[in-house]
Amino acid sequence: MIDHDRLFKELLTTFFVEFLELFFPDVVAYLERDSIEFVDKEVFTDVTAGERYEADLVVKAKFQGQDSFFLIHIENQSRHELDFSQRMFRYFARLYEKFAIPVYPIAIFSYNRPKSQQPNFHQVGFPNKVVLQFNYDVIQLNRLNWRDFLQHQNPVASALMAKMNIDPQERRQVKLECLRLLATLRLDAARMQLISGFIDTYLRLSREEELLLRAEIASMEPVEQEVVMQIVTSWMEEGIEQGLQRGKHEAMLSLIMRQLPKRIGAVNPLLQERIGQLSLTQLEDLAEALLDFSSVADLEAHLQGLSEEG
Repeated sequence: MIDHDRLFKELLTTFFVEFLELFFPDVVAYLERDSIEFVDKEVFTDVTAGERYEADLVVKAKFQGQDSFFLIHIENQSRHELDFSQRMFRYFARLYEKFAIPVYPIAIFSYNRPKSQQPNFHQVGFPNKVVLQFNYDVIQLNRLNWRDFLQHQNPVASALMAKMNIDPQERRQVKLECLRLLATLRLDAARMQLISGFIDTYLRLSREEELLLRAEIASMEPVEQEVVMQIVTSWMEEGIEQGLQRGKHEAMLSLIMRQLPKRIGAVNPLLQERIGQLSLTQLEDLAEALLDFSSVADLEAHLQGLSEEG
């Protein structure tokens, strides 16, 4: 499973000013860059629904040339929600109540469907009047044309092109252009890896597409080609490591599922599913612990202990 919120938060936290320069140059014009402060995660509890939410990113900054501050709240939405505009207003209201300073709300829609234009407001009205009109800015990636961002010397552009409106036959071309742009930015190794990892996560190519991509990379200018190949090689190494980890996980899981019935008898499907969700380290602990099991209750107690630790 892709942790979309984490990926977007890392990208925006690392390249916050660049994000604003790309999409909100008017805000950059009145923001004091040296005053930027990332606020600790804000947690909101919806008592009526029994749910708990965390705001994705809240930034405090000073108005340029003034002693007054404001907040920028950015919410990445990786799946479509019918009541999202109401949730954006709820976040706004609670942030405004807590900090008592202006709040600039921004939503990033990073899901693939729907592609129809999404609302950018929450309204409360009656037949005779509108009581509330709350507006927020929206960046709907699946409605943006990636070609419009090719000339932006901006790391956020090189990353987000991978999530924009892309025809299936353009995927290889988009990945190549993302890499080409990234190669010109001269970022340090850590930031280069963050952007390249973002691109590779959202633009996984087929074997055939990868071969065609490599052929195109081979035709690049030598200096540009060297940088791009370093990125592609790091993807390969990471993929091999992930494959090894998956292989170890599958082998350990298979061993445990063979050994458990010998120790405690049949294991019901629900417990099998819980075991399959354990990490490699947790499976290794279970493999050692099961030597002392004598009943299903021992297995359940062990799994409960892991849940409490997590």
